[in-house]
Amino acid sequence: MAAAALVAACGAGGREDSGASDAGSSVGVTATTIKIGAHFPLTGVAAPGYSEIPSGHKAYYDFVNAAGGVNGRKIEYVVKDDGYNPTNTSNATKELVLQEEIFGMVAGLGTPTHSAVVDFLNSEKVPDFFVSSGSLQWGDDPQSKPWTFGWQPDYESEGKVIGQYLAENHPDAKVGLFLQDDDFGTDGERGLRRYLDDQIVEVQRYTSGNTDVGPQMAALQSSGADFVVGFNTPSYTALTQLAAKRLNYKPTWFYSNVGSDPALVGGLLARFSEGAVKDGNTLLDGVLTTQYIPGIDTPDDPWVKLWQKVWAEHGDGKPLTNYRIFGMAQAYTFVQALQAAGGNLTREGIVEALEKAGGDFEGPAYAKFRYSKDSHLGTSGMKIVELKGGVGQEKTDVLVTDTGDAEIAEDDSHASDAPPQSGIPEVDPVD
Repeated sequence: MAAAALVAACGAGGREDSGASDAGSSVGVTATTIKIGAHFPLTGVAAPGYSEIPSGHKAYYDFVNAAGGVNGRKIEYVVKDDGYNPTNTSNATKELVLQEEIFGMVAGLGTPTHSAVVDFLNSEKVPDFFVSSGSLQWGDDPQSKPWTFGWQPDYESEGKVIGQYLAENHPDAKVGLFLQDDDFGTDGERGLRRYLDDQIVEVQRYTSGNTDVGPQMAALQSSGADFVVGFNTPSYTALTQLAAKRLNYKPTWFYSNVGSDPALVGGLLARFSEGAVKDGNTLLDGVLTTQYIPGIDTPDDPWVKLWQKVWAEHGDGKPLTNYRIFGMAQAYTFVQALQAAGGNLTREGIVEALEKAGGDFEGPAYAKFRYSKDSHLGTSGMKIVELKGGVGQEKTDVLVTDTGDAEIAEDDSHASDAPPQSGIPEVDPVD
């Protein structure tokens, strides 16, 4: 049967009831709806870029809902603003769980913020899917956090890929690190040091909210670091660039994927400099970063074409951005999890289904997910690119790895996946 006919007949689930376990919690689920929630910084220092992610989720859920939903149920996405403040995150999460009675948390954003609620979600046995952060704590130890799953590459694996690239291609570089002072920076540094320990000459950290990074840039400059690797958010990419410019400090920069979106950072540079920097994309020319899903700089990619279609039909009229694409890509994965869980949807059943089938989920990511009973970590690979005029030019093939001493290997096998014609996945329910 054609995909479009399946959607019309069964909704996006594309299958009949799976006969999944009739035991377990179905809080947030009715015969016609599934209510999920998330916390995001819709306001505050981290709002630029990150506040766009939930609009991508909503657009894709509306796209799926217009086709009948998943197993006849429409997806409702309730988003609370936490301002990137862990205290606010705790309050928002309790509202979502205890008052809104969500089925699960989907894509709650931030390492310091989600750290404040991950234990609560697990104690309440609320599925905690696809945290918008690469901290290892979301998936490296499923026994301690059985309800939580990552989605993007973890920061340790990203650090390993960056470290190996620099050790092989810049063996004489004196490397300085600029790190957020939480798991984001700690995990990234651990990966980097597996390959760069002897090359690192200085480490500087920042606390989110403290916008004066001049002292850290001065310390890196004094150390002689001619290559700086940053595991920081987008606002701090702009702040480090401006501080370095004032000091006439000109190292080569390598920013983690989190902090390297050219369009966003370019806008922040113009804003923070009060117009002195007019073309932030040019200032970022030569910056190295990683990429694990195609973005707006690849408009002919079949996945980006799908996101363009979804956004044109269900977006809010604002421009399509990489952050909205990120949200749609996460939503695509969540729809597959719902399909794998079958029509008799429970919290326990969807976690079991994701552990059993999630490693085979498809999507725009360049590498496979690592979901199983032993790992709740997200995608396993990325490319290294160099920014030129806001476009990422490939420096490597897809590089796949895992945490610890797992080797790094080239693997393009997942990069050729294309979306189904309908734009909606078709996953068989787990037995």
